[in-house]
Amino acid sequence: LEAATRDVDAQIMLHEGIAATYRAGIERVGGSAGVRKAAQGSAGGDGATAAAAVFVTDADTFRSNPTLHEEVFGPSTIVVECDSLEEVQSAIELLAGNLTGTVHAQEAETDRIRPVMAALRDRVGRVIMNGYPTGVEVCHAMQHGGPYPATTAPSTTSVGTTAIRRWVRPVCFQDIPEALLPVELHDSNPRGIQRLVNGTYTRNAL
Repeated sequence: LEAATRDVDAQIMLHEGIAATYRAGIERVGGSAGVRKAAQGSAGGDGATAAAAVFVTDADTFRSNPTLHEEVFGPSTIVVECDSLEEVQSAIELLAGNLTGTVHAQEAETDRIRPVMAALRDRVGRVIMNGYPTGVEVCHAMQHGGPYPATTAPSTTSVGTTAIRRWVRPVCFQDIPEALLPVELHDSNPRGIQRLVNGTYTRNAL
């Protein structure tokens, strides 16, 4: 843990306010009973710089302290030491919405980890197996969101080709003469776009 944290050391946050909130967060976590600081980067005392930090606790402490269930936005993490998969699942079920969740396991463990996967699916926007979250890319498969408070719009994504749904609002035009309709709704479909007509997607004119 110490070697990994030294490699990260520190991260520049978007602005000083976010960095200050981060520093307050890791002080809150580090000051909790039953939590020990395993490693911390050397930078990040002021400005927009945030020092990386790793904390360790046990499942009982994590379960009994709601402060530890809250995300501290920035380069820190809490390692929760569990004695069984049941404890892992119980810890996951205490979490609020998150962006991603990763499971590292072997193929022989498939049946054993099903409850863990199910618990993760209910609390994250992206479930990962034996890997690490990629950066956000504008592509069809990207899901960058999750249950609240990971996002305020859990039914969509903030990055990816379907992100446009986050910023649009449906409008119905009833009994409107074609001359007053947006050109996209004209019967001839002059722009050749794909439209949903009576439940079927088509580019044809009506």
